[in-house]
Amino acid sequence: MKSQRRLAAQLLGVGESRVWIDPERFEEVSSAITRREIEHLIKDGAIKAKPEKGVSRGRARIRHEKRKRGRRRGPGSREGAAGARLPKKRRWINTIRALRDTLKRLRDSKSITPSTYRRLYIMAKGGVFRSRSQLLQYVKASGLLVKRRGAVRRG
Repeated sequence: MKSQRRLAAQLLGVGESRVWIDPERFEEVSSAITRREIEHLIKDGAIKAKPEKGVSRGRARIRHEKRKRGRRRGPGSREGAAGARLPKKRRWINTIRALRDTLKRLRDSKSITPSTYRRLYIMAKGGVFRSRSQLLQYVKASGLLVKRRGAVRRG
């Protein structure tokens, strides 16, 4: 049966371990010795190629879902330095964009004057503020918010 299995594997284009031989037609297959006879048995369905075995992605999908929800990201799961996971430059970009966006909103809503905006913009560029909350805290503490008058009553 070794030579039949080897020939069938060549004809099917698979490995010998993936060749399936019908146990009901074992005698018929063992008597076949030429390539043509093996080809005929393949066409008849006495010899077939078993399907490929793959690695299931089910567990990977579950893990991916959990990571999307913020799980499995603790210190025990981390490989690489903080700067490799989120480069310093990317962190700076994220921070400065948030700061500049906040400053623009404050200026457009007339909460700060354009000159104050310019001064704070330059401070942000210089790395004075680490976050939006720190920027807003500074604005309030320094009394830079524009005082608004109450609605004028006509009547």
